[in-house]
Amino acid sequence: MAKSSPTPAFPAGPTAQGVATKTHLYTTAMRLISERGYEATTLRDIAQAADVSVGLLYRYFPSKQAVITALHDELSAEYTRQAAGMPPGKWRDRFIFALRASLQVLAPHRVVLRALIPVLVGDPNDGVFAEGTSFARQRVQQVFEAAVLGATDAPKQPIAAALGRIFYLIHLAVLLWWLLDKSRDQRATGTLVTLIAQMLPSAALALRLPAMRRFVTSLDELIREALFTNPARV
Repeated sequence: MAKSSPTPAFPAGPTAQGVATKTHLYTTAMRLISERGYEATTLRDIAQAADVSVGLLYRYFPSKQAVITALHDELSAEYTRQAAGMPPGKWRDRFIFALRASLQVLAPHRVVLRALIPVLVGDPNDGVFAEGTSFARQRVQQVFEAAVLGATDAPKQPIAAALGRIFYLIHLAVLLWWLLDKSRDQRATGTLVTLIAQMLPSAALALRLPAMRRFVTSLDELIREALFTNPARV
């Protein structure tokens, strides 16, 4: 898997004031997007709400796409830090840890993420599977691959890596469910994760069958062909 070195969302600037200004602009942009939606929020609106000139805003965020890139960077970097505490164990337990860690990291940002569903799901430039945000996807995807590869019962390659990528996709489906979940405190999402955890021991047994292993590798090939811009990089 190729590694990328994206520009951090909040790089160390020449002055603390510069970093504080960028953080203020970013926070303001996220608030407006959560209140008005992505399409209805303009850079001029962000500058006005932040009480800065449009020219100053352009220095830090020349487009709304730059704001979304910063969001991808912030959340994926925080998730990587949280997932570093993944305990040793079987791959099914490590997958559930990775899944729950993702929900925990994203929980404070649920309102703005709900407002960004059309962008994150379908936008060719800023979506989860866009080339421009591949650095964030790779960070998160590597966590799910590591959950399998580093497990005490890790299957042999290429099954292990394929399973990790499939888990990454399942994780995205659960996140979309969570964003759309109207139950109190998203109780239905917690129940869904519990059901998935209960199914995994049977999945581990099924993975011993040659037919299931062929299915996993075939599904992985379809996922990469359909969803990733450059399958050779994932």
